[in-house]
Amino acid sequence: MNTQSNGGLGTVEEDVAPAEKPLGSRAPHFIKRSRPLHVSWQVGVFVVGLAVVVAGVIMLPLPGPGWLVIFGGMAIWATEFVWAQLVLRWTKRKVTEAAQRALDPKVRRRNIILTTIGVVIIAALLAVYLWKFGMVLPWKVSE
Repeated sequence: MNTQSNGGLGTVEEDVAPAEKPLGSRAPHFIKRSRPLHVSWQVGVFVVGLAVVVAGVIMLPLPGPGWLVIFGGMAIWATEFVWAQLVLRWTKRKVTEAAQRALDPKVRRRNIILTTIGVVIIAALLAVYLWKFGMVLPWKVSE
């Protein structure tokens, strides 16, 4: 393993981006050899991926991990279709960038300040409600 230092910036391995997988079908070789079998395989992958994506879309307003299921369907499609592979690469890049921005000390400080302000406002509203109505549920308040 090469762990040369490069001026205090970390090791060489840390600075090199990982190689991305090549785009294209990941179907087994015996399926790729036969055109009708490969087309059938692609149709099957598309139908299964579509079913998973539709289930995820249904879960968005209902209880369930909607976005996670949608990305699962996209991952199924990405085993066979280049456009889905590109969408997943773009999504992964954007999520990584957002995570890096969220770890920025200035952004974290701002988020903590905004959260604190929100909690103080909610606590003040709750205190006013309790002072005015006591421990009565909102739908039982008579005024």
